[in-house]
Amino acid sequence: MIKHNKARWPWHGLTALVLVGLAFSLYLATSMISYEWRWNRVPQYFLYQAEQAQRAEGYGTVQDIVEQGELARVTLRDEHGGEQTLEVAKDSLQVSRGDDVAEGDQVGVTRSWTAGPLAWGLWTTLWISVVSGALGLLVGLLAGLCRLSNNPTLRDLSTVYVELVRGTPLLVQIFIFYFFIGTVLNLSREFAGVAALALFTGAYVAEIVRAGVQSIAKGQSEAARSLGLNASQSMRHVILPQAFKRVLPPLAGQFISLVKDTSLVSVIAITELTKSGREAITTSFSTFEIWFCVAGLYLLINLPLSHLASRLERRLAQSD
Repeated sequence: MIKHNKARWPWHGLTALVLVGLAFSLYLATSMISYEWRWNRVPQYFLYQAEQAQRAEGYGTVQDIVEQGELARVTLRDEHGGEQTLEVAKDSLQVSRGDDVAEGDQVGVTRSWTAGPLAWGLWTTLWISVVSGALGLLVGLLAGLCRLSNNPTLRDLSTVYVELVRGTPLLVQIFIFYFFIGTVLNLSREFAGVAALALFTGAYVAEIVRAGVQSIAKGQSEAARSLGLNASQSMRHVILPQAFKRVLPPLAGQFISLVKDTSLVSVIAITELTKSGREAITTSFSTFEIWFCVAGLYLLINLPLSHLASRLERRLAQSD
C-alpha cells in the first residue's frame, strides 16, 4: 500500500508543475500587455460601508453634541422649542454647538456595512439556480415518464417538448418567453427567467430519466408485478430508485450547467453574478480582477455541488 502511494507522488508533482506553469504563463501574458493589477479595488464590490446623510428637519440651532466612541449624538432645537436628535459618525460632523441650521442641511452621516453588487449577484444566481433546478427536476421527471408511457398522446407531446427545447438555443427561449409569453401573461422578468431555465433544464432531465429507466432490466418490473404491485407502484418503489443511482452523475452535470446558464438571464435585465461583474468593471476598470472573482464565485457554487454528488454516488453504490 505504501509503495502504491509513493508511485503516485511523481504524477501529483507533475500536476502541480503544470498548474504552476499555467499560472506563470498567465503572469507573462499580463506582463506583455502592461496590465496593472488592482486587487485593492475588488473588496468593496463584496462588502462596503454605505453612508446615509442625516439632515435637519427644520430651521433651528445645534443645542448639544455628545460624543460616544466613534459616534456623536447631535441635538437640534427648532424655533418652536421642538428637538430633533441625530446620531452620526463623529468624523463626519459638519456642525458645532451653537450653529444655526436650515431645513435640509446635512449634519453628518451614518455608516453601515452593506452587501456589494457581486454579493447580491451571487445571491441572485443562487436562488435562481435552486428554484429553476427544483422545477426543472419535477418537469423533467414528468416528461421523462411520459416519454415511456403507453399513451400515444402523452408520449407525442413529451417528445415534441423535449425536441423543441433541445433543438433551440436557451438565449432564444429566454427572449421568446419574456417578450412574448411574459408580455401576454404580464409576467415579471424574474418569473420569466426562472420558467425559461426550468423548461430548458427539464428537457434534458427528461432524457436522462428516460435513459435511466430504460437501463433497468425488464425482469425488475416483471418481478415487481409478480409481487402484486401495479405499474405505478413498481415504477415508484422498484424502477426509479435503481434508475436514480445510474442517472445521478448526469443529473449533477446538468445542474452544474444550469448554474452557469443563469448568466444568460442578464439579457432580460436580471442582475445576476455575470451582469453584476460587468457593472463592477464599468466603475472599477479592473477587468481581469473582477472576471477572476466572478469565475471563482461560480466555482464556489459548483465544486461543492460536484463533491456532494460524488459522495452521494459512492454511498448509493455501497448500498447495492
